[in-house]
Amino acid sequence: MNPAAVVTGLGTTAPETVVTNEMVARGLDTSDEWIRTRTGIRERRVVTSGTATSDLAVDAGRNALKSAGLDEVGALVLATTTPDHPCPATAPTVAYGLGLGEIPAFDVSAVCSGFLYGLASGAGLIAAGVADTVLVVAAEAFTTIIDPTDRNTAPIFGDGAGAVVLRAGKTSEAGALLGLDLHSNGSMAELIMTPAGGSRQRSSGRVAEPHEHFMGMQGRTVFVNAVMKMEQSSRTALAATGWETGDVDWLIGHQANARILSAVAERLEIPAERAYINLDRYGNTAGASIPLALGGAADEGLLTAGHRVLLTAFGGGATWGAVTLRWPEIVPVV
Repeated sequence: MNPAAVVTGLGTTAPETVVTNEMVARGLDTSDEWIRTRTGIRERRVVTSGTATSDLAVDAGRNALKSAGLDEVGALVLATTTPDHPCPATAPTVAYGLGLGEIPAFDVSAVCSGFLYGLASGAGLIAAGVADTVLVVAAEAFTTIIDPTDRNTAPIFGDGAGAVVLRAGKTSEAGALLGLDLHSNGSMAELIMTPAGGSRQRSSGRVAEPHEHFMGMQGRTVFVNAVMKMEQSSRTALAATGWETGDVDWLIGHQANARILSAVAERLEIPAERAYINLDRYGNTAGASIPLALGGAADEGLLTAGHRVLLTAFGGGATWGAVTLRWPEIVPVV
C-alpha cells in the first residue's frame, strides 16, 4: 500500500503593511460600509515595493519547517498565480532561498484552489516514492496584478503565504490527507482572467491595453459557481472519507467572500460558528487563503488536535476541490 501524506508542520506569513477599507476607498466609488457588507473584509495586508512572491514563500516555508522540526525536505511544491517571473518557475528560487539543495521543486497554478492542488501534488510525490517529506507552499503577491482603480477587484484582494510540511505515514494517523477531490472546467476560464502577458495575447500581434495586464473577475457568476462547486466537492470528499457533514468540526474554505463561506456552510448544514473566517483581516489572498486560515484557527486555539477538518476552494481556471483530514498535534509558526 502506498504511504499516506501526513501534515506535520504549518507556517504562515503576511506583509506588515495594512491597508484599511477607508484607504482602498479613496478615489473609488465605494466606502468602508459597502466593502464590509458585501465581502466581510475590513483590511488586508499588501506587499511593499521590492517584495515578491518568493520572499513571502520563503518566510512561510521557513516557519513550516520550524513547526515540523525539520531542516530539509525531499521536494517542494509552490502554489501561486503571481510568480516572480513568467519564466522560470518560482519554486526553485524558494528552495534555494531555504537552503534545501537541489531537490525537485515546481509551481502549481490553480489560482484560489492552488493550495488544494498543491496538497494533492505533494501527496502524489510521497505515494510515488519521490520524496518522504514535501514542503507545500501557497504564496501570493496578488495585489501586484490588481488594478487599484477597479472597484470590482481592488477592495477584495490581499497578499500573504502559508505552508505545510507533509511526511510519509499512514491514513490512520492524525494529519493524514483522507478525501481528496479536484475538478476543473476550462469553459469558465474568462470568469477570472488576466488577458494580457501570455502566449494567447502575445502571439496575436495585438498590443495589449494597459488594463489587460490586470486580473478581471465576473463577480456574480463566480459567486454562484463557487457556492455550488464547493458544496458538491465537499460532499464528494466527505463521502470518500466516510464522514457526514455533521461530523465536521471545522469548515475552512477559501477566504474569498464571507457570504460565499456562509452559503457553503448553510448548504452543507454546518453551523456558521464552525466555518472559520479570517478574511476580515487579510482579504482574499487567493491560493494562500486556506493555509493562512488554518494558521489563524490553530493559533487562536480554535483548531486543535483530533478535530475533523474540511477544506474547500473555487478558483480561476475554473478549478475547485475539497480535502478532509483530522488535525494533528502540531504547533504552527505564524
